[in-house]
Amino acid sequence: MRALLIGAVESTRVAAGAISRAPGWTLAAIATLPPELAHRHSDFVDLTEPAAAANAALLHAADINSAAFLSQIETFAPDVVFVIGWSQLCGEAFRKAAGGRVLGYHPAALPRLRGRGVIPWTILLDEKITASTLFWIDEGTDSGPILAQRYLHVAPDETAGSLYARHMAALGDLLAETLPRLLEGDCPGERQDDRFATWAARRRPEDGRIDWTRTATDVERLIRAVGRPYPGAFAGDGDRRVTIWSARREEGDCRHHALPGQVIGRTDQGFVVRCGDGTAIRVSDFTAPGGKLPALHSIVGA
Repeated sequence: MRALLIGAVESTRVAAGAISRAPGWTLAAIATLPPELAHRHSDFVDLTEPAAAANAALLHAADINSAAFLSQIETFAPDVVFVIGWSQLCGEAFRKAAGGRVLGYHPAALPRLRGRGVIPWTILLDEKITASTLFWIDEGTDSGPILAQRYLHVAPDETAGSLYARHMAALGDLLAETLPRLLEGDCPGERQDDRFATWAARRRPEDGRIDWTRTATDVERLIRAVGRPYPGAFAGDGDRRVTIWSARREEGDCRHHALPGQVIGRTDQGFVVRCGDGTAIRVSDFTAPGGKLPALHSIVGA
């Protein structure tokens, strides 16, 4: 079977490898963002090498619903179009050009958390279980029939990076199981139950701004949710901007009288900040102008 793969992130790279290795499959082309639009994804991956390794054509597309791109789909005549790691919705004309065989991937337990930014949302919502999901793309948003799904427990200390990596491993396993099924014939999938659907709104880099009046638990959870490969949680602006990649809640009572966001301690490895509930977090990984620690007693991000 011939496949066309569309995407621009790590999950696209995983899918390219799985499809190109699968017996009976040919990866005809990979469509991705042009380099000048790489900024659309903080986790953008250059797919030049995966395309070459698969002997697949590499296409650049800013809009997969454009007439120019639709004509390219017809040229490659794929049996299945895989849309994995792509943020645009697939319009009616796109689905028609693909013969109605458009398979998507979503790092959530559909029908829960349809939409955008779902790995950060999974942590922010303190979800206990999530899933990697392959589904047929229809006219809705992540609403088509589910072809395969693998559930994952979410650890109490889960980070965006650790959950991202676990989803990539699950995606590889899902594709290894699903590609042979697609070869065998029709795989209609299981209809989603809309009674259990929830929707995740888009997240922007500015949503990572830390509100130090929140509890230490809330602040620590935000830091875990938006860390690498995403833009990170931050405080301050300009030459006072500090991006925090890793922190943990300090146990026990905070014995410092200080304002929320005030630095109350520092070591060679990091610093401690008071939060709104009177407790504190200890920052162990951060990026700051000049790589310098914030000064003791300075306000971080006021």
